[in-house]
Amino acid sequence: FISYLPNTTSDVADRVETGDSPDRRPEELLSIIPPNRKRSYDPRKLISLVVDNGDFFEMRRHWAGAVITGFARLDGYSVGIVGSDPRFLAGAMDGWAAEKYTHFLDLCDAFNLPVVVFLDMPGFMLGSHAERKATMRRGVRALIASAEAEVPKVEFNIRKAYGVAADAIHSLGHPNGLNLRYGWPAGEWGGIPIEGGVAAAYRREIESAEDPEAHREMIENRLLRLRSPFRAAYKGDVVDLIDPRDTRRLACKFVKLAQPMLAKLSQRPKRAVRP
Repeated sequence: FISYLPNTTSDVADRVETGDSPDRRPEELLSIIPPNRKRSYDPRKLISLVVDNGDFFEMRRHWAGAVITGFARLDGYSVGIVGSDPRFLAGAMDGWAAEKYTHFLDLCDAFNLPVVVFLDMPGFMLGSHAERKATMRRGVRALIASAEAEVPKVEFNIRKAYGVAADAIHSLGHPNGLNLRYGWPAGEWGGIPIEGGVAAAYRREIESAEDPEAHREMIENRLLRLRSPFRAAYKGDVVDLIDPRDTRRLACKFVKLAQPMLAKLSQRPKRAVRP
């Protein structure tokens, strides 16, 4: 844990020679996302394919599983990693996940670590169980933490990025700082997933249909065929749609570009890390 951090909050973490080329292009990234958008995948395998030598030091793995947090190196530079686990609550953010994200982001901001995000988040978790975890209140804290953080960020939209929960990630980073967002071909962006949008916008039409469930599926399938990663990228304000194999190269380039900015940020007054 300590090996990824600088000596003090007024320093920048030392670079470590790892022997892993920043230009490595993992072929496995081409097939890691299932063609069926409702199927899950192993996000930790995805992260390990991108970071130096597959070494990922995960924090709080067995708590708030929808969000993954931890440390790794890219081209020898220490970074904070934030990811989504679609196998847990489909990757939706609940109150515990929001708290986990907030604490980790504060930690990265305090120790001048750039943040690399692998996002697949369908939104906030809903229902009474989410309300008992104060999901909205803790979710707002996550938004505030993102707005207050100043460290550089690069974000890879792996698949889903919907609603205010995804906006908490999108808004991470100082407006005048180094903040990049790339999209994978499987990426989906918007205010609400297609399923939720259809249920709201076509409610009367669906209810009056002879077979409401079949009619709902018909509308969803029609809209899904109209999806375009290029249109989603344009609306989602991403820098570019990329070949997944270029993820490591672009992340390493980002971290190298971030070093002069991190040196300046290391001298600023620091906030306390929220528990």
